[in-house]
Amino acid sequence: MVDAIPFMELSAQYRALRQEIQEAVNRVLDRGWFILGDNVRAFEEEFSGYVGASHGVGVGSGTEALHLALVACGVQPGDEVITVPNTAVPTVSAISFARATPVFVDIDPQSYNMDPALLEGAITPKTRAVIPVHLFGQAADMDPILAIARQHDVKVVEDCAQAHGALYRGKKVGPFGDVGCFSFYPSKNLGAYGDGGMIVTNDAATAEKCRLLRNYGEKRRYHHAIVGFNSRLDEIQAAVLRVKLKRLDEWNAARRERAGVYDRLLGNSGAETPREMAYGRHVFHLYVVRSSQRDELQSFLASHGVGTLIHYPIPVHLQEAYLDLGIKPGSFPVAERYASEILSLPLYPELSAASVERVAALVKEFHRG
Repeated sequence: MVDAIPFMELSAQYRALRQEIQEAVNRVLDRGWFILGDNVRAFEEEFSGYVGASHGVGVGSGTEALHLALVACGVQPGDEVITVPNTAVPTVSAISFARATPVFVDIDPQSYNMDPALLEGAITPKTRAVIPVHLFGQAADMDPILAIARQHDVKVVEDCAQAHGALYRGKKVGPFGDVGCFSFYPSKNLGAYGDGGMIVTNDAATAEKCRLLRNYGEKRRYHHAIVGFNSRLDEIQAAVLRVKLKRLDEWNAARRERAGVYDRLLGNSGAETPREMAYGRHVFHLYVVRSSQRDELQSFLASHGVGTLIHYPIPVHLQEAYLDLGIKPGSFPVAERYASEILSLPLYPELSAASVERVAALVKEFHRG
C-alpha cells in the first residue's frame, strides 16, 4: 500500500532539532523566569533585525499583534479599516477587537492580494488604517498601497502572518508600513510550539506604545500609563523561536524548491498554479492551486491518501459573524470565485521530492479524467 502524504507534518521538523530545542527550553525552566525575560528581548532584536526593522515587540499571537498595532496607530471605535475578503478571519477579528468597522476591497487575480487599483475608492473620511495581507507567502504590491495611504493620511499595518522572509523589491516584508505583524502559530514558516506573535516597526514611539499595550499599559511595576491588554510572548516560545529563526532561510529555500517542482509538473495539468509576482520573492507558506472541480479534486486526492486543505472556503464578508455588515454575495467577484476554486497542496520543507511528484501526478490524472 502506498504511504499517505499528510498536508503537513510538524513533528518531522521537531525531530531534526530535538536536542537543541530541549536544551533551550531546559535553560528557561532551570532559570525560572517565564514572562518578558532575556529570551523575549533577544528574539525581538533578532527577528526585527532579520526583517530589517528597528524595533520588535513580542506578543501573544498574530491576531493580537494586529489588534495592538491598530490601537497603537490610533484606530478608535467607529473608524474604518480596509482589508481583503479572502484572508483568514483573524485578520478581521483584530479589526473587530479594536471596535472598528472592516471594509473590504477585492483582490488582484494574479497575486491573490489586495488590488491597489481598488483601494482609493474604498477610502472614506472614517478610514483610519489599511491592512494589506501578504497571503500564502507572497507580498502584496506595497508601493501603490503606501502611496494611496500616505495621500489620505491613513496608517498601513502589514499582515505578515504567512510571509516570514518574503521579499518585496528586494526587502523583507514587515517594515514597509507603519507597523508589520507576524504570527508564530505552529504551522507558519517560522512556528512556535503554541501561540505567539511579533509587531515590528521603525517608529520608536509606536514600539513603546505596543509594549505598554501588551502588558496592561504598565510603564513600571504597578504604574499603568494607559489602558492595556494581556498579550505577551512567553520565554519558552521565544527560546524555541530563537533556535528555529536560524533555519528560516534554509526552510524557505526548501519550500521554494518544492514549489518549483510543482510548477514544472503541473504546467498544462488543468490546475491553475500560483504565480510569483515580478516585484517579489514568494516563500510559499502555502502552495495553492485553482480548479473548477476543486471539491472533486480534493476528494480524489483524499482517496489516494493525499491531505489537502482549503484556505479559505468562505470569504470573510459572507461569514455568519459578519453578515451584519450587509455585504451581499457578488460584491467581490474575484475573491468569491477563487474561494470556490482554491486548494492547498502539501508543501513543507521536509516533504520529499517523491511525494511532490506523486501529488502532481494525481492532480494531472484527475484532470485527464
